[in-house]
Amino acid sequence: MPRTKKYNENEVIEKAMHLFWKNGYTSTSMQMLEKQMGINKFSIYASFQNKNGVFVKSLACYKQKLNKLFIKLNKESQGIAGIKQFFYDFIKFTKEDNFGKGCLVVNTANEVNSINESKIADLVIKFTNEVKEQFKIQLKRENNIELTNIEQKADYLIISMYGLSSATKVFSAKQLDNYIEGVFKKL
Repeated sequence: MPRTKKYNENEVIEKAMHLFWKNGYTSTSMQMLEKQMGINKFSIYASFQNKNGVFVKSLACYKQKLNKLFIKLNKESQGIAGIKQFFYDFIKFTKEDNFGKGCLVVNTANEVNSINESKIADLVIKFTNEVKEQFKIQLKRENNIELTNIEQKADYLIISMYGLSSATKVFSAKQLDNYIEGVFKKL
């Protein structure tokens, strides 16, 4: 008879998510995961197969947490103003634990070539495309933007968001505000 789990899978994945978010995929070891998650490596392997399995679940957990920002964006339906507010909300989200971690997905995108895992690369691309689609939906709500320019503007916004994510690790709140204002003046 299989042993029953003595831990809540969602709780241990959230702990792992924060560890990956802080350290990155490559720098996070199985020993670090054991300590952070509070379970032994045998339980990790039994539940998630390997570090990669834990990471994939961690990305899903992260996406679920970030989803509250997208719900707010879609609920308010403010077009460009809504996207701009999303950028400000995104900064707060990346600094939830009082240290600038950036965005887990963007951090992963920066590592993706060294990780050499196609499943993870696919998840990063999928996430990026989903965010871009959210931006396109908001841009289409603007009367003064030609439909032919929406794709280009959505690309500009997603790349700006990736840059913002990296910038949250180093720059002051004032500098980040200036960056956001500059992005939206050029839009």
